Amino acid sequence: MSVPTIPVTCYYNGQISRSETDVKYEGSETVIEPLDVPVECTYEELIDTIYLKTTIDKRRFKLVLICKYPLRSGKKFQPYPVRDDSSVRTMLDLVNTPTIEEIELYIKVVRVKAQVNQYVGGHADIFVRDNSNVAQFDYGCGPSSGPVPDTGPNGDDEDNADEERNDEYGEDVDDECDGDDGDVEVDRQPSFFRAFNQVLENEQGIYVSAQAPSCDVSNHPDDETLDEPSPVAYHLPPTPHFQHVENLHNAVASSWTPWVEPTTANSSGEFVIGQVFHSKSDLQEAAKIYSVKAHQEYVVVASSKKLLVLRCKKAEECQCQWKLRAMVIKDTSLFVINKYTGPHTCVNPCLNRDHHQLDSQLVSTHIKALIQAQFSLSTAAIQASVMEKWGYQISYKKALDGKHKAIRQLYGDFSQSYTELPRLFLGIEQANPECAVVWKTCETNMPNTEIFQRVFWSFKPSIEEFQHCRPVMSIDGTHLYGKYKGKLLIAMGCDENNQLFPLAFSITEGENTDSWGWFLACIRNEVTQRAGICVISDRHPGIMAAMVDPYLGWATPFAYHRICMRHFASNFMTRFKDKILKNLVCRAALASTERKFKKHMNTIGRINSEALQWLEAVPFQLWALSHDVGRRYGLMTTNFSEVFNSVLKGARSLPVTALVQLTFFCLNSYFVARREVGANRLASSEQFTLYVDAQIQGRVVKAGSMEIVLYDHVKGLFHVKSRSGRTHRVNLHEKTYTCVKTLIYGFPCSHIISACQHRCVDFRLFVEDYYTTKSYNDTWAPLFNPIFNADEWPLYDGTVILPPDSMRRFGSGRPKSTRLHNEMDVREGKTLITCGLCKQLGHNRRSCKNRNQAQ
Repeated sequence: MSVPTIPVTCYYNGQISRSETDVKYEGSETVIEPLDVPVECTYEELIDTIYLKTTIDKRRFKLVLICKYPLRSGKKFQPYPVRDDSSVRTMLDLVNTPTIEEIELYIKVVRVKAQVNQYVGGHADIFVRDNSNVAQFDYGCGPSSGPVPDTGPNGDDEDNADEERNDEYGEDVDDECDGDDGDVEVDRQPSFFRAFNQVLENEQGIYVSAQAPSCDVSNHPDDETLDEPSPVAYHLPPTPHFQHVENLHNAVASSWTPWVEPTTANSSGEFVIGQVFHSKSDLQEAAKIYSVKAHQEYVVVASSKKLLVLRCKKAEECQCQWKLRAMVIKDTSLFVINKYTGPHTCVNPCLNRDHHQLDSQLVSTHIKALIQAQFSLSTAAIQASVMEKWGYQISYKKALDGKHKAIRQLYGDFSQSYTELPRLFLGIEQANPECAVVWKTCETNMPNTEIFQRVFWSFKPSIEEFQHCRPVMSIDGTHLYGKYKGKLLIAMGCDENNQLFPLAFSITEGENTDSWGWFLACIRNEVTQRAGICVISDRHPGIMAAMVDPYLGWATPFAYHRICMRHFASNFMTRFKDKILKNLVCRAALASTERKFKKHMNTIGRINSEALQWLEAVPFQLWALSHDVGRRYGLMTTNFSEVFNSVLKGARSLPVTALVQLTFFCLNSYFVARREVGANRLASSEQFTLYVDAQIQGRVVKAGSMEIVLYDHVKGLFHVKSRSGRTHRVNLHEKTYTCVKTLIYGFPCSHIISACQHRCVDFRLFVEDYYTTKSYNDTWAPLFNPIFNADEWPLYDGTVILPPDSMRRFGSGRPKSTRLHNEMDVREGKTLITCGLCKQLGHNRRSCKNRNQAQ
């Protein structure tokens, strides 16, 4: 006999606001969770139910419950705290109040302060923290649901797992940086490769996408994240171009002097006669550093290949005698100081914000270590670093010029990198044969010269081992932000542990029908000819056209196209601008059964019939899980492409040769780390990957609470009833079942597990081979070989590749963002700009009405 329940609407992830007559729960990210509370429910049972439904971590957060309670008049409301069994009964009795349409329960989430001496599972609570990659990798599809993203298969009924996840999609964070002048503190910026290692480490336990509050990391309603990733050693690129710096705030130009040890030492820091320098440039740099530290400026009296003469800038005004004269040592490049008068005897009439000798060349020398540590170092961070080092506020242009010079010194010239790119690929293929490289160039009027248009590359380990991964591929494109425009197209697979598997890359002139068709054709010809691959992408017209082109090999039934739920919901939001409808669209997309899908679609139709027509115009199998028939394996977004885009974010402002090298080193890091994990699990006789083990473990717990009725012991025909009262038929002999989750995800649902346990049948027979540890180990077993030194690479005797002038960025300053911004890019709490002339908000000095008066 079923227990009677009372519906209670639960609100969380917002704030309680109170007026004179009412109590409301507000917030742009408020999440609504319906609960069915038993009539005889106790306070502890209610708390446990809320923790279960909201997936809030009980170890890290405690809940404060407030009920919306009516006064006697029935028109005014006040907050009523729910603290014990008595207050729970008082709250449930509101169902008999005529003026109450629904019982509203507001939840306040309070973080529990971690104690160092509290240990859970061998790890101190102080190390249980929020993921530091949230801001970069949150690719959800709706308002945030709660402070902790952990979701697990521990609900009352597997059929209701979709309902438990309905509100678990967080707001998107812009993958493209607005520019180099972000508000960044230098002493808090992590190393790029440390950030990459953090992403890689998180994926050991988080699988496909980055963990973030309210973001279902694996696009799976029943996923359960793990807090203990395997300890692996990350092999970083063995090249000075990609230096790993442990502490960025220490990665600044040290106090060394660029000259050789002088013949005569001087502890005061002044130059001395007879001091020798390796070259004239070293002497000039030393003079600049000396002047900046002394807060004095000089002028160049004479400068040639053999002579350098400097004197104080205020020599005539203040009669300062400071002067330096140096000459080249005969038959060498060494410079020696033969005359010197110092120190300065002048003083500055006022404080200067900038220094003439603190030029972009000196700035580039200072920040070179910072650029090595973090490619995406912002211009504001460079300005802050110079201020901390020397106490001067340099201009934005000088900081940006210094950054560009540092990049050229570390990674080469942007234009020359296109010419050097063919030889780089020869060097990679020399150590790693059978890599796929495809070029597309344009002819020119100059002999033996061609203009770059596109290049495609994929590495042999990715090509060979994609056969072990599930037949799912995500494709996405992202902008390049160097001297030349362009797009980086990426194809990602998904391995047996639900982690990303880098597959192929391409640099093209842009995203259009021709470039996407060319990229997909290269994948089909050079990487994989597997039939039935599911391709997940956004709704870019070029992709949509390429996927139906019969000559490219991606049309049905050779492949199946699916749309990213996040992008689809964003398109819907842009069209109708209604968050409630957007959330309903996400609920409909995530519903695993047609019954739930129709329920949400009917609700949308009652609210807005035009929105329903818009949704019905798009084939349901492209965006709805209930109509997918198991092609996308429960992966609803392009998160695994977006994650790798974020890993390459800083490198997208580097020359193309550095970008290609970084893809090689990143893939090697993935293979090294996961090869060790696979070997360890194989040695431990683990049959399935960590991801599937966690999923099955949760479903085994659910299966224990189900009622089973046997109808045919020969065929293994069962009638399985869950705690919510929903029933499903299971036929173990014919492997047929009415629950579609086994078909969707590729491993058994709780109903099959329950039936198998009843007849002592091994339910592991229902797990697809893609999830086995052996398959995982085979996927990551291949080795990458180190690239030889550049002087050992084969000579390139082909045509000279030149960069296209049409892709060149003209003009100085930061490149203008080419990203098409939409509602996913809105950032809350963004400060308004302030005019530098009138100090008013909302405009800058260029558009100020008082500009002419100020001039």
